[in-house]
Amino acid sequence: MNVQTPALKPAAELARLDPVHFPNESSEYRAARAALLAEEIELRRHIERVAAQRRALPPGGPVIGDYRFEGEKGAVDFEGLFEGKETLAIYSYMFGPERDRPCPMCTNTLGAWAGNAADIGQRIALAVVARSPIERLLGWKQDRGWRNLELYSDLIGAYSRDYFGLLPNGSEMPSFNVFTRRDGTIRHFWGGEMTHATADPGQDPRGAPDRSPLWTILDCTPEGRGADWYPKLEYV
Repeated sequence: MNVQTPALKPAAELARLDPVHFPNESSEYRAARAALLAEEIELRRHIERVAAQRRALPPGGPVIGDYRFEGEKGAVDFEGLFEGKETLAIYSYMFGPERDRPCPMCTNTLGAWAGNAADIGQRIALAVVARSPIERLLGWKQDRGWRNLELYSDLIGAYSRDYFGLLPNGSEMPSFNVFTRRDGTIRHFWGGEMTHATADPGQDPRGAPDRSPLWTILDCTPEGRGADWYPKLEYV
């Protein structure tokens, strides 16, 4: 689907107008940095185009499953997760009852989101759904200090199965889905679909833009993400 964008100055032209120069940099560094800046401008523009294309998606499938959850305030149906909002984002937390502890990468992502949850909640509802009992989820929430994140137990696992938080082979996935409630109808709007099947050679499967600030920061460093490093639940 083509999304119309206004006429923009070439990225290389904008990069040449950049007034930022750092102390003692060489001409070779500045030339390479200007070329990189042009690519970064193009990346920013591409992110905007993709976001506009996402917003222009036609209506998704209606939500008709029997989904039941338990949160901090008790049992709730799917509509209850909206908390009066028109849009709902759900993260499927890899913390099923068969796990001794939750997924470290999921936990890292949610830790970053927890710091923004109050702000996000001004515009949409954000829910974290896992298959462990609610008492276990709330204990973990307290341990991590996630004051503003809303955690829910998927009581019968139906939501997790239908929206790819739980695969047929029993594997958990960190699925992220967005739903809308318009004119009395709840519909699926968008869900992350980048899996192992869409990963490039030598690359861990991940979506784009990356939902974890961890990787965004490391991508700005000479060490990068590393080939075999992942976050841990604790560091000694």
